[in-house]
Amino acid sequence: METSFIVQNFVPLMFAGLFVFLLSGIPVAFGLAATGLLFGFIGMEAGLFGGNLFQALPLRVFGIMQNDTLLAIPFFTFMGIILERSGMAEDLLETVGQVFGPVRGGLAIAVILVGALLAATTGVVAAAVISMGLISLPIMLRYGYNRTIATGTITASGTLAQAIPPSLVLIVLADQLGRSVGDMYAGALIPGLMLVGLYLSFVVMVSIFKPSWVPALPPEARIYREANGSSGHRSLLALFAICGAAGYAWSKVHQSVINPMIGRELPAPGDEIVILSMTVASLLALGLALLNKALKIGLLSRLTEQVTFVLIPPLVLIFLVLGTIFLGIATPTEGGAMGALGALIMAVGRGRLQLKLLVQALDNTARLSCFVLFILIGSTVFSFTFNAADGHIWVEHLFDKMPGGALGFLIVVNVLVFILGCFIDFFEIAFIVIPILAPVADKMLGGLLPPGTPADMTLIWFGVIIAMNLQTSFLTPPFGFALFYLRSVAAKKDYKDRITGETIPAVQTSQIYKGSIAFIVLQLIMVSAVIAFPTLVTGGIEKGVTIDANKVLDQLQMQPREEANDPFAVPAAPGASGAAGASSAPAESGASDDPMKGLLESIKKEQGQK
Repeated sequence: METSFIVQNFVPLMFAGLFVFLLSGIPVAFGLAATGLLFGFIGMEAGLFGGNLFQALPLRVFGIMQNDTLLAIPFFTFMGIILERSGMAEDLLETVGQVFGPVRGGLAIAVILVGALLAATTGVVAAAVISMGLISLPIMLRYGYNRTIATGTITASGTLAQAIPPSLVLIVLADQLGRSVGDMYAGALIPGLMLVGLYLSFVVMVSIFKPSWVPALPPEARIYREANGSSGHRSLLALFAICGAAGYAWSKVHQSVINPMIGRELPAPGDEIVILSMTVASLLALGLALLNKALKIGLLSRLTEQVTFVLIPPLVLIFLVLGTIFLGIATPTEGGAMGALGALIMAVGRGRLQLKLLVQALDNTARLSCFVLFILIGSTVFSFTFNAADGHIWVEHLFDKMPGGALGFLIVVNVLVFILGCFIDFFEIAFIVIPILAPVADKMLGGLLPPGTPADMTLIWFGVIIAMNLQTSFLTPPFGFALFYLRSVAAKKDYKDRITGETIPAVQTSQIYKGSIAFIVLQLIMVSAVIAFPTLVTGGIEKGVTIDANKVLDQLQMQPREEANDPFAVPAAPGASGAAGASSAPAESGASDDPMKGLLESIKKEQGQK
């Protein structure tokens, strides 16, 4: 009786066992492995599995260790830590703050833009939030920013590292969904940039309707002024216009230049054109600034030179890394290695690469990489038992009767991921939940995509939706990590400002929590937009050649028969017509098994589905 109960309810009991292990407080990786091993042995004893269930497990573990895709994680992590520890965040915040400071909401705009840049370089939420909390929050409080707007802008901008390539969560999701990291990056690029635009629009609306909440920097706080007292913004706008025109000109000739170089016949994808055009514009700006400084021409203002030398090198690094990945010149792993080397070169150029910094970066990179690999090994052990018990079929039956069909499934999954994000880390969600839901998503969600979309795009779209949703996990109480990071560096007691000499009240935890609410809503709006408009994801990914089954069939049927002119053909003997007629029936039956005919029928069937 007990054995039959275990067999009939094995998958729910397995989930309950995992829940118990996680509540016990042991590390997630070991909890996953323990659950898989324990229930695997229980299933063997109950006769549900054979005794050879775990024989292939060592090979799977070695396969994980040999996975080239996962090498991108330590490379991008090392790149981010080097850039963050070498003072890039401080220089970016100061410089961009000076550019937008004269307008209302300028400091908040600067924080969002720098957050996006740090997301594309460091890719680490903790580094971005702590850096901006230490540097920007005191300045915002000094000049009278509303505290919920200030704290919310900092925490939300720090989480952009989850949505903007090269994001670690996108690498992990691509690995778990069995899809290309490059395609995942290309799919997430437009939604990530749109989310940045949504944040900026929110700040602009606040500056219009509540200008006292986001005041401009006073004149005495603007440090990059010219000798005649001007701000230098005209020079910056002129350089921006020149480089923008150069980038636009490149976008018009990009395809004719790049396609012959890499031997490509298809049109260049839009995201590739954008990245390479911005790369050309950035390199031109850096070249003009270096020329102006070397020849002492004096055409560029102090502000323009500061912006160029601080902003352009990380931008060029970002565009080169993403550009080579989107062009197909480099894999994400090779792009990450190039980014790590570029970060080291930038740190040396700034004179900030020290042995202590290098050791810290290597140590933190090794810790994070081991953390990810152990969770992945634990989830592999868990999935061995789960899949052996046909757990994916159990999950599929759990969702197939759901109202709303595929859309209902997608909504419920997003609600589930949002709730789980309030309590557990995104790595754990990616390694535990996504492998369980991926087979169901691949079967159910294809019908929600536009007709003609390749089948491989289903899980890319699903992965980007989950990545955008997981971003909210850093802002949702009670365990929003971005909230904790800011709380750790925000003032816990009243303090005297070193510039104004005024007493600044402490930042309350409730203010940090309240500040995240508006940005959580904005993130959920973006998730809804990606669900409603899948082309935001699939439109930026290069599509392969579509086979026209009718043309293939016509060409095959039009092939001339050469048998009559074949000198080696055996002539038919007189009276052989009867034999030929007698063999016609088997010939027809053989034609029905013709592999070419079967191939054409499958092509037609696939074409009809599209």
